[in-house]
Amino acid sequence: MIVRMQPYPYLVQFGPGGHAYVYLCYGLHMMLNVVADKEGIGAAVLIRSCAPISGLGTIQQRRGLENEKPILLAGPGKVGQALGLSTEWSSHALYTAGGLELLDGPEPDEILVGPRVGIEYALPEHANALWRFAVAGSSWISAPKKTLKPL
Repeated sequence: MIVRMQPYPYLVQFGPGGHAYVYLCYGLHMMLNVVADKEGIGAAVLIRSCAPISGLGTIQQRRGLENEKPILLAGPGKVGQALGLSTEWSSHALYTAGGLELLDGPEPDEILVGPRVGIEYALPEHANALWRFAVAGSSWISAPKKTLKPL
C-alpha cells in the first residue's frame, strides 16, 4: 500500500471529495470522515455509526465483543476500532476497490435529521445546526437517538 503523507493531516479535509480523513481524537479514538466537497473547501462528514454487511467476526474481534448488537458500531470511535483504522488511511480514495471503500446501497425510505453531537462548545447556530443524518428504522444509530426527527 502506498500512503501519501501530508505535512498537516487536517488538510486532507480540504482536498478533493471522496477521500478518507482519519484522525486521532483525544489520543484514543480513530475517527473516520468522508471528505465531501471540491478541493479547497474544508468539508467532511464524520461517520458516527454503521451497520455490518460482512466481516462480523473481524469486527467482534477488534472490538473485543462477541455480540451482534448495534453497540459494536454505534459511535465514531467504535467504528474506527472495528474497521482497524489508523491515520495512514487519510487521503485514501474511497471510490477505489480494496481496503476501505464506499459502495452504493439501497435508497432509504426515510432519513432522520438532528443536531450534531459533542460540540456544545460551539456557537449556538453551529451546535444546533441540523447536520446529523441517519436512516430511519435502523438500529445501528449512535446515541442520542431522541434528537433525531424525520427530514
